[in-house]
Amino acid sequence: MLDQLMVCEEAARRGGAVLLDWVGRFKVREKGPADLVTEADVASQRAIRDCVLSHFPNHGFLGEEEGVSDRPDAEYVWIVDPLDGTTNYVHQNPQFAVSVALVKAGQVVVGAVYDPSADECFTAQRGAGAQLNGEPISVSTVVSLSEALVAVSFSARVDARSPQIPLFLEIVTRAQAIRRTGSAALNLAGVACGRFDAYWAIDNKPWDVAAGLLLVEEAGGATLSPEGEPVDVMAPRLAVAATPALQRELSGAVGQAKS
Repeated sequence: MLDQLMVCEEAARRGGAVLLDWVGRFKVREKGPADLVTEADVASQRAIRDCVLSHFPNHGFLGEEEGVSDRPDAEYVWIVDPLDGTTNYVHQNPQFAVSVALVKAGQVVVGAVYDPSADECFTAQRGAGAQLNGEPISVSTVVSLSEALVAVSFSARVDARSPQIPLFLEIVTRAQAIRRTGSAALNLAGVACGRFDAYWAIDNKPWDVAAGLLLVEEAGGATLSPEGEPVDVMAPRLAVAATPALQRELSGAVGQAKS
């Protein structure tokens, strides 16, 4: 049987190679206010789609760009973000990534997050652990927000009335420090390998986080919603942390900000 994880990593690396090839020579348009898409996004997605469907022609495919959705009711569906961190990419900030995940019955079974700028490929297979360039990784042991480096994500457009503002203020006053990288996939990969201790976001899409959630789970982390419920990968709201104790404190901070 063809190795699904091997194909997943191959697809992510192919997408990343396309992104590097397009740096500095793409056109940009807006999908919505402050929501950019480039020719590179589209080219990367096509390369990924061609790779996975050439190996698994009966699988479904859900990609962020161009509304691409093939066989969404198939037993296995690939969920892909060909360029997570488009604004960074447009500004030639190296914090962008490719995210590729394979889902069966709503559960991610393999995933890869590839950072082409650093040539770092984070991979995971359910029940088999998580790796960075083939070496095992694990989450940190931090149990308190006061000692935690926390990654955050906001919507593309945030105004003064956004519920994300009081949530940010609640967490920034409790955490040791906050970072906003602009890439949900890299935030989750960072938690998986111990570079971040926690990550929260309330406005992600499936392709942003599918692969990264599996990375954190297989690296030993706690992946729940802000309400402490299991994450629905198709409608993700995240309060992800390295340890259960830290996850509970993070969820509590989210709840207090909303009250």
